[in-house]
Amino acid sequence: MRDTTLRFTSEQRLDDGVLAREFTLGEIPGTLWTPESAAPAPLILMAHNNGLPKRDARLVARARYSAARGYAVASIDAAGCGDRPRSAADEQARADLRRAMQAGEPVDGIFESVVGPLVEKAAPEWRTTLDALLSLPGIGGPVGYSGWTALGIRLAAAEPRITAAGFFAGGYVPHTQREEARQITVPLLLLLQWDDEGNPRQRALDLFEAFGSKEKTLHANLGGHTGTPWFELEDGGRFFDRHLK
Repeated sequence: MRDTTLRFTSEQRLDDGVLAREFTLGEIPGTLWTPESAAPAPLILMAHNNGLPKRDARLVARARYSAARGYAVASIDAAGCGDRPRSAADEQARADLRRAMQAGEPVDGIFESVVGPLVEKAAPEWRTTLDALLSLPGIGGPVGYSGWTALGIRLAAAEPRITAAGFFAGGYVPHTQREEARQITVPLLLLLQWDDEGNPRQRALDLFEAFGSKEKTLHANLGGHTGTPWFELEDGGRFFDRHLK
């Protein structure tokens, strides 16, 4: 039987008053950031892009900002992400993808073989984590999602407890999730970097059009993948304030 007990392994009170706690949930490692307030806080699931760790500096900065704003924020290293083990086939597929992108070769087939399985493995672990987090004192609904687009589409389509979502990029999203995007009806904010070398602009625009949400907003800024302007952090905070508070 799979262990679904959430256990905190460390905690640290940060200088902005946010409490950062590492936890494990069976094989799943995660971090939970919570505000100083004792009142039950809305929850934001904050997912890094495929393969990056939950300790990624940009994710941690976004998490601390959101927690200081009054949210409980959680991130995990789902299967195949961060320091979680990967198979030799997974590593070869990633290497093939990097080589093809650097060479300017078509990558759709390779991309499907890398990201599709990651989403399939990660989504159930995120839902298990959500169950555990909502049972903790100090965390209430509603629930938002922020981050990796492909995973977020799967979760928002399958998980009715998610009531608002913020997605990043969206150029390369597996075919299955592009079809699932039509099922998404929650309020949506999509961030697009106009010159993102790894996410074709038109594909991101097509994805935005495919979403079924009646309230959806697209923010496009000049610059590459990691060049999202700082003010989008504030705009994202206001987006979640409107829908989670």
